[in-house]
Amino acid sequence: MASVILSFPTLHGLRIFTQKLLWTKRGVRLVSGGVAKIEKVLIANRGEIACRVMRTAKKMGVRSVAVYSDADRHSMHVAMADEAYHIGPPPSQQSYLNMEKVLEVAKKSGSHAVHPGYGFLSENTEFAEACKQNGIIFIGPPSSAIRDMGIKSTSKHIMSAAGVPIIGGYHGDDQSNERLQAEAEKIGYPVMIKAVRGGGGKGMRIARSNSDFLEQLESARREAIKSFNDDVMLIEKFVEDPRHVEVQVFGDMHGNAVYLFERDCSVQRRHQKIIEEAPGPGISAEVRRKLGEAAVRAAKAVNYVGAGTVEFIMDSQHNFYFMEMNTRLQVEHPVSEMITDTDLVEWQLRVAAGERLPLLQDDIMLRGHSFEARIYAEDPNNDFLPGAGPLLHLSTPPPDQHTRIETGVREGDEVSAHYDPMIAKLVVWGEDRSAALKKLRYCLRQYNIVGLSTNIDFLLNLSGHPQFEEGNVSTSFIPQHYTDLFPTPEAPSGMSVCQATLGLLLQERKHTKAFTGSSADPFSPFGSSSGWRLNTHFCRSMTLQLGNNKVDVVITYNKDGSYTMQLGDDTFHVTGELETDGGASFLRCSVNGVKSRPKLVIVEDTVHLFSTEGRADMSVPVPKYLAAVSGSGTQGGAVAPMTGTIEKVLVKAGDVVNLGDPLMVMIAMKMEHTIRAPKSGVIKKVFFSEGAQANRHAPLVELEEEGGADEETA
Repeated sequence: MASVILSFPTLHGLRIFTQKLLWTKRGVRLVSGGVAKIEKVLIANRGEIACRVMRTAKKMGVRSVAVYSDADRHSMHVAMADEAYHIGPPPSQQSYLNMEKVLEVAKKSGSHAVHPGYGFLSENTEFAEACKQNGIIFIGPPSSAIRDMGIKSTSKHIMSAAGVPIIGGYHGDDQSNERLQAEAEKIGYPVMIKAVRGGGGKGMRIARSNSDFLEQLESARREAIKSFNDDVMLIEKFVEDPRHVEVQVFGDMHGNAVYLFERDCSVQRRHQKIIEEAPGPGISAEVRRKLGEAAVRAAKAVNYVGAGTVEFIMDSQHNFYFMEMNTRLQVEHPVSEMITDTDLVEWQLRVAAGERLPLLQDDIMLRGHSFEARIYAEDPNNDFLPGAGPLLHLSTPPPDQHTRIETGVREGDEVSAHYDPMIAKLVVWGEDRSAALKKLRYCLRQYNIVGLSTNIDFLLNLSGHPQFEEGNVSTSFIPQHYTDLFPTPEAPSGMSVCQATLGLLLQERKHTKAFTGSSADPFSPFGSSSGWRLNTHFCRSMTLQLGNNKVDVVITYNKDGSYTMQLGDDTFHVTGELETDGGASFLRCSVNGVKSRPKLVIVEDTVHLFSTEGRADMSVPVPKYLAAVSGSGTQGGAVAPMTGTIEKVLVKAGDVVNLGDPLMVMIAMKMEHTIRAPKSGVIKKVFFSEGAQANRHAPLVELEEEGGADEETA
């Protein structure tokens, strides 16, 4: 066996850290300073974070082991792993949250370590302890740090003693409704209700008055039980329009701790981040240093080891207060990697094995600016309601040194109703904030998805907003600029209608040519796609559905292969051909002399056009008699918005309800949804009981007007 030296250069070459390594047949075994060996790591997670950890593990010569539920049997992280083990049915409580099954796989596979990713078991004290007891390295902090920082009331006391600024509130043991409501009144509304073991926006509600406090408290408790199996709450003063600024910290087993600067994660919906950037806009070098030093004090106060994030709320004067510490790798860690030229997963693996930090504080340099946009399967125009289903088409901007696509799905994969609806994280870097923002918008336009509603257009509106461009962000950004961020949809231009029509014609011609080529009768009338004859020209009409509107297009086939298209009083001269590039179809066309090359995706009778100017979707409408047969009509009223579990039934037959009254609470896509009455009336029938599974669009409750006049499904 031969010893080799590996170097770890910093971005500016200021320091070289070397570590003796001993190569074995199965991977790299660290041998200096009594460090442990990690030759095989189990990733106790799924989706993009599992894929992210595997990429670094492969780079380091460490074998990766995946676990998967029934729903993830054919998923990307399973395909990427060196080994993969089934651990249960789709519900996370029976699979990814089942500690016994995960540990059983770790032992069976001979894994030296477990990387928990984020979510699931990543901040579970019992799991970290169980790994230790079974002689398996937990790639994370000591269980004591997870425990102390996971209970928000405890963490506040520790931070206060360490000299970290905190915000006042109630963190007491008396959890009665009366005491919590009294404390809220004492603090003064609005207040934030938080689960003490919360995170990721779960178990968190804002009460703005005494009248809605109990409803918000009960909702937070239900979600906390579901997510953390603990409904203990704390109450804090809610700071209006704050910024959410967090600091990436890293510690080792030798007493070293550093910060890798701050991230701004202010722009959120449902208390969950949607776009992040590093460093924070408008933050001075002095405030940046104070933030970092406070975060390191927080980490050292709990003897922190590994990657962690200290979260602060910051007011308009850049005063900051400790909010919580996430004792794991964060979703948005790539932006910190981009501005410091580091691989934090590699740091995690090395520190977990006992190595010292590759860099000390003076060696960590900040360069440029980075954005991360979270691409979700959700409908921003319907209160960001998450969705599930297959990705019929998926194409991304090409990844490069300054563009990262962090994802766990491929075209054809399904976004499962059982897990988080995040499709990917788009991460970009630029020399400064303006350059990075321009790069982000350019790449968002190249992220094309068909099959599910996504937030891509919303992210484009957000990143192009003048106030966002100026860096004037806060947690209230979306409601403050709602009108600008949710503009009235514009009808596709005449050029887009012509492009869509041309796409359908060329697709039809392609299919016709294939038919005639395989037919015994090449002159069959069924092999013609040239329309009907009018004054020596072939003509036809086509109707396209544009949202709720229809447009009629009269098409004239010209002898030179071009088309004349009439849209009302407007006439367009159109030419073009289909092209294939890298498996994607493009429409090289000219409309009234203006040339363009939009991407073309046709699914059944719907045309999806993607260009640098945006997206347009048009379809050939289904005849009414076919719509009736296919069941595309709806009965009206609110139904199950997606497949999920009925958590709580709030009404029974005979109850009188008013418009907007809560009827049921549903859990779907890791979120709680309150189903409300679409009108006033009397409950005639309740179709589901608590704990039952309801499919998307299933009627939940039957309503009738008082007196039995008419009925409606809710």
